[in-house]
Amino acid sequence: MKVSDLFWNASFDELKSGYIQDDDHYICLLCGQKIAKGIVYPEEGILYEAGKYMGIHINRVHQSVFEYLIQLDKKITGLTEHQTNLIQLFYLGKSDAEVQKEMGIGSASTIRNHRFALKEKERQSKVFLVMMELLKEKNKHEPTYLTPPKTAKMVDDRYNVTQQDSDKLLKAFFPEGTEGPLKTFSIKEKHKLVVLQEIAKRFQGAQTYTEKEINQILKLVYHDFATLRRYLIEYGFLDRTPDGSQYWLRNDSVNKEETTMDRKQELKRQYKETKIEAGVYQIRNTKNGKVLIESTPNLKTINGKLFGLEMGSHTNKLLQNEITEFGGEAFVIEVLEILEIPEDIYFDTKDALKKLMQKWLAKLQPYGERGYNTLKPIPLDA
Repeated sequence: MKVSDLFWNASFDELKSGYIQDDDHYICLLCGQKIAKGIVYPEEGILYEAGKYMGIHINRVHQSVFEYLIQLDKKITGLTEHQTNLIQLFYLGKSDAEVQKEMGIGSASTIRNHRFALKEKERQSKVFLVMMELLKEKNKHEPTYLTPPKTAKMVDDRYNVTQQDSDKLLKAFFPEGTEGPLKTFSIKEKHKLVVLQEIAKRFQGAQTYTEKEINQILKLVYHDFATLRRYLIEYGFLDRTPDGSQYWLRNDSVNKEETTMDRKQELKRQYKETKIEAGVYQIRNTKNGKVLIESTPNLKTINGKLFGLEMGSHTNKLLQNEITEFGGEAFVIEVLEILEIPEDIYFDTKDALKKLMQKWLAKLQPYGERGYNTLKPIPLDA
């Protein structure tokens, strides 16, 4: 089982709760699911604020933090299979006699000895953690490593680069200086991190960019600007709206509250000024090309569909399963056709939208391996 990307950087209390917070979201450490703050979420007829809803998410998807942790590989937990089985039964509140009967080993006193051994392991772990903390404070020769941003989506040995190494790499990859062009991006993954961290400095923290503006900045850095853009998002330096119309720098050093408010106000203004239009759209998996075709009387609402996917609440189970597998970043929403409504005659918008939907279903055939729509059987009397 893969550990959540931010898992290893979380504090002890955060690991116990199963999530962390940033200015805008609660983030599940077990799967990376984000719950936006300031929104009320319905669950079985009851409304929950975001923090409570994250707890519901953990219980529904992972059963509990304990259940998730106990299923991790023994290389991560440090537990043998025998110890794992014991802890599971202890967690269920079983008595020594019940555990002995269920596992068929020794006697009740044997189980008590196992409890004592686990307690000793807990004490040893505490001592080791304190020693490591003291070592970090005392060791003057400890090299300074690159610090993963809180928004990083992968935290692994790619960050095993010292600041001294970083300075040397930047001189090699930016021969004209870090404000000049990049020599090559065909480099090791850990070197890409160094390069991307430097490139991210070219964006303003309090500014929202269009994709065209992002591309114009990156073109001055490297000819394959699309690859740079993708990696900047993958490594958590840039973020974007689900439809890719807005981009912004994710940087802990900027005033996030001010940036977020400006962005929300801008999006709200755009929403109000956008004309309400009916049409057909698709949710496309960029990894395998599969699509879901849907229609709506108001195309302004389609971004909420992708948000529903990320919340795990979309009614299309096939699509929901794959967004869980591939992640929200793998999906985009695209308008296929806007319904033209004449103003001078009576017009049945609902019927016209239905026919427009059928047109695109017939054209794209989003069934089976090609998509997530369900092919409805033709009635026998049709």
